[in-house]
Amino acid sequence: MMSTKMVDLPDEHGFFGGSDDRGQAGRGYGGRYVAETLMPLIDEIEAAYDEARADPAFQARLDELRRDYIGRATPLYFAERLTEHFGGAKLYLKREDLNHTGAHKINNALGQALLASRMGRRRLIAETGAGMHGVAVATVAARLGMTCVIYMGATDIERQQPNVQRMRLLGAEIVPVHAGTATLKDTMNEALRDWVANVDDTFYIIGTVAGPAPYPRMVRDFQSVIGRETREQLLATQHRLPDSLVACVGGGSNAMGLFHAFLDDTDVAMIGVEAAGEGLESGRHAASLNGGTPGILHGNRTYLLQDDDGQIRDAHSISAGLDYPGIGPEHAYLHDSGRASYVAVTDDEALEAVALCCRLEGILPALESAHALYHAGRLAATQGSDRIIVVCLSGRGDKDMDTITRHLMPEEADS
Repeated sequence: MMSTKMVDLPDEHGFFGGSDDRGQAGRGYGGRYVAETLMPLIDEIEAAYDEARADPAFQARLDELRRDYIGRATPLYFAERLTEHFGGAKLYLKREDLNHTGAHKINNALGQALLASRMGRRRLIAETGAGMHGVAVATVAARLGMTCVIYMGATDIERQQPNVQRMRLLGAEIVPVHAGTATLKDTMNEALRDWVANVDDTFYIIGTVAGPAPYPRMVRDFQSVIGRETREQLLATQHRLPDSLVACVGGGSNAMGLFHAFLDDTDVAMIGVEAAGEGLESGRHAASLNGGTPGILHGNRTYLLQDDDGQIRDAHSISAGLDYPGIGPEHAYLHDSGRASYVAVTDDEALEAVALCCRLEGILPALESAHALYHAGRLAATQGSDRIIVVCLSGRGDKDMDTITRHLMPEEADS
């Protein structure tokens, strides 16, 4: 029987929105579509995670490292000048860019690495697009004394050199992926192949709320600290909940991290912002919910960019972390149920938000986060000053400076 509370999803088969008596998709999203060789390992991970989740000692160690190593709780910052600029609702930024390593990714990487250690796995593998998940995994691997292999698309290696250098300095092995478009989808394929070949000693740290169950739930749970802190911080300072939550969505881990604590507060609107790239009508975008259909990829059923024959279409975004042709299955469920809405913001609009946030707040946002900032500003301008909008500032933009410079300061790029 499926729970009536959204915070308790997925069901026992790993589906959001329901499965049939045989554990098949039904009308739901998620599930577990993997090679038979991986099924025993997936079952082992799920059992180990459920035990760890209920273990006070595991949770205490996680909380300790969140506080002393990551630097949580992150501030909930009132963006006064951005608020004045748009002339409407109050804008608050949840400052995940202030975490150790510069993004929300370390929340999940730390949790999964501790689970891997608990299971006796000493080799970590991961895929990365923008590089922030790779940096986070390399960081926690160094902290916990584990080996680390990061799969990264050749295209992303070129546009994310600062993060590549950081990962190597931290001791990670970087494996370039040249297949397909040499971006996030292809790196996930290669990481899955590694995992199948090395099940005995390897733990695959998936970086977003996708993949076979229990990964969407597990990643969401490790990221849900974002929303729990936001809730506590607003209640303490404003004595109320927000009116709207806004977060960028590629796979969607920062968004689910923010949304989860508010799922059953129906007066709180939740808005995910996809990458419209060069425009939805152009076909060069990464907006799976706004331009895709349900299908199966990377072990789960969700919305995908695909053609009529089910072949995955190439995704495009100026932000490497949003350049993925799918979305987490819980987002697919929230979209279909109407609990959350999903919009799309173009490359040019995201760049506009980067410049605005830099000049008005002295904060350099990641290109991924800038998609959410742009829409939040557009939304704020239509609402009264008594309304509160919280934006997840999922990461800082140092990693994107080459791209930002080429587009916003071409004279600097040419010098």
